[in-house]
Formats: sequence, C-alpha cells, structure tokens
Amino acid sequence: MSGGVTLVGAGPGDVGLLTLRGLRALEAADVIVADRLGARGVLDGLAAERAAAGEPPLSAEVVDVGKLPGHHAVPQDAINALLVSLAQAGRRVVRLKGGDPFVFGRGLEEVLACRAAGVDVEVVPGVSSAGSVPALAGIPLTHRGVATAYTVATGHDQIRELGGGRDHTVVLLMGVGTLANAAITLARGERGSECPVAIVEDGYGPGQRVTIGTLDTIAVQAARRSIRSPAVVVVGDVVALSPYAPEALAASLRKAATQ
Repeated sequence: MSGGVTLVGAGPGDVGLLTLRGLRALEAADVIVADRLGARGVLDGLAAERAAAGEPPLSAEVVDVGKLPGHHAVPQDAINALLVSLAQAGRRVVRLKGGDPFVFGRGLEEVLACRAAGVDVEVVPGVSSAGSVPALAGIPLTHRGVATAYTVATGHDQIRELGGGRDHTVVLLMGVGTLANAAITLARGERGSECPVAIVEDGYGPGQRVTIGTLDTIAVQAARRSIRSPAVVVVGDVVALSPYAPEALAASLRKAATQ
C-alpha cells in the first residue's frame, strides 16, 4: 500500500478561507498532522459545519504538533520523521499548516525530508495571514499613489536591513515580542517616527482587535492594551487608509498626497 504526504495551507484560521483543494485532501486523509495556529481553527470550524449539516466528521486521525510561542512541543526534525514514517506505513497524510506552507512555515523543509526518503509529496497553497489579516482592518498592502511594494518579514529578522520609505509597506509576522525594537529601528530610517502602524490581533479569531498608531507610539499602545500573539503588524502609509485609523492620520496622508 502506497502512502503520501500533502502539505495543506489552512489559512489564517477561518474555515471559509480553506481552499477547495485543501478540503478535498482533508476528506481523503488517513492522518492529519496539524499545527496550532490556523490549522486548529479550521479543523474546529469544519467539525462544527459538518455537524450542523448532519454530515459525519472527518475520518482522519489528528496528530497535534502545535507550537506555542517560545515552546516547540514537537521539534521540526521529529515532525519531518513523523511524516515520512506515516507515509511509508501506507497512510495518506495531510500536514495541515497555518497560513501558507511556504510563507514562514518551514514547508520546504518538510517537502525535502519527504523527497529524500522517497515519499510522494505535494503542496496545496493557503491564504497567508500577511495579506488576509490586514485586509480585515481595511488595509491594502499596496494602493495606487500610496504604496507600490511591500515586504513580509518576521519580528526575528534583521529589521534594520529593510529599506524604503512610508510608500513601501512592511508586514511583520510574529512581531509582538520584538515590537519596540522594530519600531525604533524602522523609525530611524526613511519612514520616520510619524509613520503609521497597525496591529491586527487574533485575526479571524474571537479576540480580533485593531490598534493603530505611529512608530513613535505603537509600543506604548501595545503595552497599555496588553496586545498578545497572534498578531500581524503593518507599517506604512497604507495604514491611514483603514477605517480604524484616527482622522488625524488620514488627514496627514491626504495632505501629503496633494504636495
């Protein structure tokens, strides 16, 4: 009996953003090896939807390898080995990963481990939180006359190496813990201390919340509001386009556009 592995992007956690191809893979799976962020929300949402429709639950066994901030319950090497062993035992395995497997998801590491072991593997892309979560707050990553490019990074990356001004949007994933340092670093560049910043907390979750400020104020605001992960940080003039943005920020953008 021949098994295989399918890496499926679960998206940001809303079952409605799971792709149809990803759903079909879950329905056909023998085992689902699931992350905590995004993946767990999708599995819970699917279970609720199927129960409400009178449909049977997914038949696959679910193996939780979720990672908490600062604590990796199952090391990456062990996850790789688990995928290989399950597939070699003839199981149809779905590796359900939050967001998109190839956007800070270590997806290629898992693909390479499977290929090295002779295991068939495919990838089903998912909706990344980098674009979908800012959209919840009405923030486009690009907009004509405001921003023509964007960069996605993590809070652990070398933020000082991110060039560009306020017209080059920066999206930080996993950036809450290093927010103060990132804000100071970005403010020292062309963006300046008055550059708008948004934090979209628990996107698509029950604790969804938007906080908007500037590079000069956002760390204090985040501390006062006790902002926690998961959250997506957006830096750039596009933040002022959000309906959550204070009028003063929107007015400053309109003024700059006329100069």
